[in-house]
Amino acid sequence: MKQLIETVDQSNSDELIYDTTHPLSTKGVELKLNQGVLLRGTVLGIVTATGKAVPVDKEAVDGSNKADCVLANDVDTNTTGTLVEVAYSSGSFNRKAMFVGAGDIVEDHELRLREVGIYLKDKL
Repeated sequence: MKQLIETVDQSNSDELIYDTTHPLSTKGVELKLNQGVLLRGTVLGIVTATGKAVPVDKEAVDGSNKADCVLANDVDTNTTGTLVEVAYSSGSFNRKAMFVGAGDIVEDHELRLREVGIYLKDKL
């Protein structure tokens, strides 16, 4: 974990991490395959039936309408097999460096993110 934090601090050019006011924690998430490239900072929801992560979508009815975590790295999901990647499960993040499903805005998911320990701030 210490190495991850040091690496993030060294390569924080996208300014996703706002500060360390709230502990930065990570977890592994299994991504649904064949979604194309998902960018670092994508807010993920978990499809209840499969347990696989997709970009959060407030209109979904499969569980992925509830924000769960934030993708830590760019990932090309066009692959085969199982794809498990690192996601942030808590911390303080710059809302302007985050991504959500088409038709949503980050603020649509802010309350739920706060409930799971992810806090959004505006980077000046």
